[in-house]
Amino acid sequence: MSIDRITLTHVRVPLVEPFRISSGQVSCKDGILVAVDSEGVRGYGEASPMAGAFYSADTPESVWKDLTDILIPAVLHHGSSSVAEINKVLKSAGGSPFARAGVETAFWELEGRKTNRPLWNLLGAENKPVASGLAVGIYSSIPKLLDAVGRFMQEGYKRIKIKIQPGWDLGPLEAMRKLYPETPLMVDANCAYTRNDIAHLKKLDTFGLMMIEQPLPKDDLEGHASLQAALQTAVCLDESVEDVGSLEKALALNACKIVNIKIQRVGGLMNAKAIHDRCKEKGIPVWAGTMPELGIGGAQTLHLAMLENFAFPTDVESSARWFTSEIIDPPLQVENGILRVAPGPGNGHRVNPNTVKKWTVRTAEFSLS
Repeated sequence: MSIDRITLTHVRVPLVEPFRISSGQVSCKDGILVAVDSEGVRGYGEASPMAGAFYSADTPESVWKDLTDILIPAVLHHGSSSVAEINKVLKSAGGSPFARAGVETAFWELEGRKTNRPLWNLLGAENKPVASGLAVGIYSSIPKLLDAVGRFMQEGYKRIKIKIQPGWDLGPLEAMRKLYPETPLMVDANCAYTRNDIAHLKKLDTFGLMMIEQPLPKDDLEGHASLQAALQTAVCLDESVEDVGSLEKALALNACKIVNIKIQRVGGLMNAKAIHDRCKEKGIPVWAGTMPELGIGGAQTLHLAMLENFAFPTDVESSARWFTSEIIDPPLQVENGILRVAPGPGNGHRVNPNTVKKWTVRTAEFSLS
């Protein structure tokens, strides 16, 4: 594929309500759209960090700099590229995984549109509905948490995930289990606890949780191994698994029983599939997480989640659950707890230029000429 042009568009879309986890809070969603034009065909990717180092050290500003200064010049210099070749270029060039994901996923969609194949087909999956789970942040009170869950659960989500942190765990879980005794329930700590909290975290076994996601710091695999040995509940690693190498270390230590795969965190779809495949070989089930991304990244996650070893509901939810407006047509819509991608090549969904224009912060265009 010869590359005619690469265009970046930084958008900032207001959230329906602020989203708070143990490491911070945001009220808008920043996303950097990466459009690659080749011989009259365009593919879209999304680089989707959270503002203010909300989830990782990467921010919209740092990812924009990686894209403009490092990755896009490297891709244009390389010239004609397949998805496999682009991954080699990106790996050699460096830059953050969020920035690499934006470029890499754009080439996946470009290849899909050029070959008239949907993304799930390119990934080697079968087209099937994907179960969706509700994820809610930390609220100022338990009644506000329960009110939010009650409103959103009207769409029939297949499980509930609540964010926890020290001082916000046992009380919210007791209230949740009282109202939802049979609903599959899990928690996500986003690295908020330490090894000193293992005795406290053992109390979470009483709630019949599906899993405890990323309870300890990302680099403390030994601590996660000690915690998993002490718990009946499965430990799920998220931030700790950035690539196959970190996955292998975690598996060697028995640090988890489940792995969350985020396209943004691991730098693109090829790495996401490699982690999926290795987990499948080792008998470790996986599930598809989100930042949450805007519609481009959300749709890509659904295509990925059709692979065989994705065993739990995804964090991808209805567009209207998160965003005041969506940048894709049709928007993502949960029906009876289920999501389906739009038919068609690539991502299936189309980018809405009017919505993108409304929320654009800045743009940049690159070509060889």
